[in-house]
Amino acid sequence: MALDQTPPLNSLGFAKAPADTRVVVAMSGGVDSSVVAAMLAEEGYDVVGVTLQLYDHGAALAKKGACCAGIDIHDARRVAEEMGFPHYVLDYENVFKDAVIDEFADAYLAGATPVPCIRCNERVKFKDLLETARDLEADCMATGHYIQRKMGSEGAELHCAADAARDQSYFLFSTTPEQLDFLRFPLGHLPSKDDTRALAAKYNLPVAMKPDSQDICFVPNGDYASVIRKLRPEAADPGNIVDTDGTVLGQHEGVIHYTIGQRRGLGLGGLADPLYVVRLDPERKQVVVGPKSTLATRTVPVKEINWLGDAPLTSRSEWPIAVKVRSTRPPRDAILRPLSATTAEVELLTPEEGVSPGQACVFYDADSSRIFGGGWIHRG
Repeated sequence: MALDQTPPLNSLGFAKAPADTRVVVAMSGGVDSSVVAAMLAEEGYDVVGVTLQLYDHGAALAKKGACCAGIDIHDARRVAEEMGFPHYVLDYENVFKDAVIDEFADAYLAGATPVPCIRCNERVKFKDLLETARDLEADCMATGHYIQRKMGSEGAELHCAADAARDQSYFLFSTTPEQLDFLRFPLGHLPSKDDTRALAAKYNLPVAMKPDSQDICFVPNGDYASVIRKLRPEAADPGNIVDTDGTVLGQHEGVIHYTIGQRRGLGLGGLADPLYVVRLDPERKQVVVGPKSTLATRTVPVKEINWLGDAPLTSRSEWPIAVKVRSTRPPRDAILRPLSATTAEVELLTPEEGVSPGQACVFYDADSSRIFGGGWIHRG
């Protein structure tokens, strides 16, 4: 009787030797993706590093602390040289502007609060870059994101990172099942960022002590308004601050300076009770304010849903789940009611404040670490 000669699965899940497994690593120049590349190179994989140039290189060189800037491209290249694998820089500037930056500006103009990092993952990194990885005949693509890919009975599943403080599931909910088949996240199981930095020191990487990126890469110092003013000058038009009845309470210098839930910086003195931004009306050039109670939201309309459950979204009239409506908040119990394969209404069992159009609503299994996808909050 012939013995089964199938080799055991390697650490990336393939039944072949690491040396015969090509993996493209998306390298931002930061410590996380650098550790992923070094770890896989040390394990003997056929590693190819790829860094995306996403916006003006000249401006990037002067800006530290954001991914894909000139200094970061240089750092990624140094890591590849140290570890002895090839590294390529791809110019995705036009794709990034069309797919991410323009929508970011337009969303603000429409009174929404966009999350460009999600669109970048969805439309650039996990779409165009992933296609490039396939063109390079890679078996898979690895990133430094803090999220876990686990195999379930129906195939690959998306799960939260072991370290809740580093979990990036909110920014990766739109990863499709097809993309998940091809992606790997080698850091998702680590207990803390300290473990990542310890690995960077172990591999003697030049970025071992590099600080984490804090800003959106094309928004220097978190100054959204100056970026949008440059792209859409009309966004800085002045207008009125009004209450929910339309009474004029003051003036503003452009709706781009305000977000839903904002209390400080309204310039409305002498009020008995604090007021919050409850709605932005760009067409009327109005910032609408009201008491905190008007911010509480129980029903959230969601569109463009990416569903990662085993059964179809519409196979049930209700799904008891947990949801995040902002990246910084923990998941809260909710009921998901599908309206179609890509739209739904989410009922929050406890009302949330500051739910804003343009933000993501991400779906979680209330009883495990699994992510069921999510969608985009809209006005309904």
